[in-house]
Amino acid sequence: MATLALVAMACGGGDGGESSTPAATPAVEAAPPAAPGAVHEVRMHQTPEGGFVYEPATLTIRQGDRVRWINVSGGPHNVAFYGDRIPAGAEAVLNAAMANRMGNLSGGLMVAPDAVYEIGFAGAPAGTYEYFCTPHEMLGMKATLTVTQQ
Repeated sequence: MATLALVAMACGGGDGGESSTPAATPAVEAAPPAAPGAVHEVRMHQTPEGGFVYEPATLTIRQGDRVRWINVSGGPHNVAFYGDRIPAGAEAVLNAAMANRMGNLSGGLMVAPDAVYEIGFAGAPAGTYEYFCTPHEMLGMKATLTVTQQ
């Protein structure tokens, strides 16, 4: 019974007395602002035929969204942008948003299965961004990301 009472109080239930109202007000005031954008997932894996792919290979997001790349199989994988195939002004934004870089516009290698690499595109110029996996570029592991205005 005590557990049910706690659950009811946490969900806004209870006797409707003064004690539940003050608890709800600070929680609303303390809530963090809504996330600036959506999170999109791209899976990196080896196909049954032996190819290496980003799935999806083309993705459209909005400025402020985040992209989460997941190492599913066939790693190591990474995300590296072609410097001459991104919008003007994007290089500095990408480099600042990319953790554990191996170099300019190149994210670190993900070796472990289910490893995640995430980049936020807040402040990124609208346009087309072409990228590749450094170890598998010559095997065709390339993709395109389009960033649109909010």
